[in-house]
Amino acid sequence: MGVDCTLFQQLVELSTRFQPEGRSLMLGRQSFRIERQFARRYDAALRRAGLEKRRFGLVQDDGFSEKLFAELGLGEIETMDYASFEGPSIEQDLNQPVPESLYNQFGFIFDGGTIEHVFNVPQALENVFHMLKPGGRFVSANGMNGWVGHGMYQFSPELVWTFWKRKCHANVHMCAGIHKIPGRADPLNFPDAAETGRRLKLKGKIPTGRMYLYYEVEKTDETLSSGSVLQSDYERFWDTAAQDTPKAEGKGVSI
Repeated sequence: MGVDCTLFQQLVELSTRFQPEGRSLMLGRQSFRIERQFARRYDAALRRAGLEKRRFGLVQDDGFSEKLFAELGLGEIETMDYASFEGPSIEQDLNQPVPESLYNQFGFIFDGGTIEHVFNVPQALENVFHMLKPGGRFVSANGMNGWVGHGMYQFSPELVWTFWKRKCHANVHMCAGIHKIPGRADPLNFPDAAETGRRLKLKGKIPTGRMYLYYEVEKTDETLSSGSVLQSDYERFWDTAAQDTPKAEGKGVSI
């Protein structure tokens, strides 16, 4: 995928409140070009952020996006890709564990639609966790709705809260559904079902067309929990049911 106008707006806004320390990494070598039908929105996003830049000054001749990230203060970004022909800095199959030499190396990792093309999603997400250093931030935009046939998966907000918050103990700064066409629909902010006690009810709320699941998480000093993760609303239901179930009398074992 690439950085379209919608993701450009998100990255510009992100740059106003987050500047990474140390190395930055892009999963897949993302392209960047100006979508003519939304041309004014690029400059408008820069003005809202108080950045004295123009959209064409962010475009590089080869069509990729390293210059964009550098100009926004998001780092001299390195690239990780399985395909060597696109010239990534690091060649890596995200289906496989990354080498320990990459652990805790990056203050910022951006995924603009790569993990949806990776079969072994749990391994890919754990790779991201290991490569982030504490305090580092992972920003992801993958298909949530309307992308059937584009990649192997479309993703649910539950994945963010269950994996990143409960298994990784990360701080979730944002979890939202964002329409691919800028201005087409307001973002849908997704709360944590484990805190609300209710599964998300989205019938009739998701507009037609392609939607991104966009989220920003920050790694803490805590380590990755072992074992599998459980869907939060089920886990809460099971815990409540177990507490409400009366214990049978006379069936214990005395020692």
